[in-house]
Amino acid sequence: MISHPSRHCTVELQALPSRIGQVRRILSAQLRYWHLDPLIDRAALGVTELLTNVHQHAQPDKTCTVEIELLLDRLMVSVRDRDPRLPVVEDIEAVAPLATCGRGLAMVAAVSESWGVRPDGESGKVVWFTLPTPASARAAARPPRRAALDKPGHVFTDLGPRVDLRRPERTPARSAVAG
Repeated sequence: MISHPSRHCTVELQALPSRIGQVRRILSAQLRYWHLDPLIDRAALGVTELLTNVHQHAQPDKTCTVEIELLLDRLMVSVRDRDPRLPVVEDIEAVAPLATCGRGLAMVAAVSESWGVRPDGESGKVVWFTLPTPASARAAARPPRRAALDKPGHVFTDLGPRVDLRRPERTPARSAVAG
């Protein structure tokens, strides 16, 4: 299920390698819609690391929820899973230079403004990080002035791109219309 009320997007999924790429594409599309293009790379890297941790470590299953929310001056990205065990943060200096694991949370810390983890009830946790939003994006993210909403026939919607993870991805065929 994906919801897009206001400046909030939630994606529920199984943290499988094939789904992680789809979530990155959803996140990128949503950030473009919110005019936060400069944050795409760092947000995609952070969410990839968090979902990879769910895939590799979460028990009893890989079910999780990715949530992105545009706050006043920052983007909050969080991943909630059903495993109550809190992650162990490896000392980046202690990890071998060519190691392929043990760097995820250190990478999240490196690309984010702040990050953390909190228990989520008795059966889960939430790992989150924030990114500062550029001033131009904050201006674009503001809702329209009241006067614009009062114009006859004006309909204001704030719905982002819709994606259904239950169906395989398809690229629509383009057709030329003869005029």
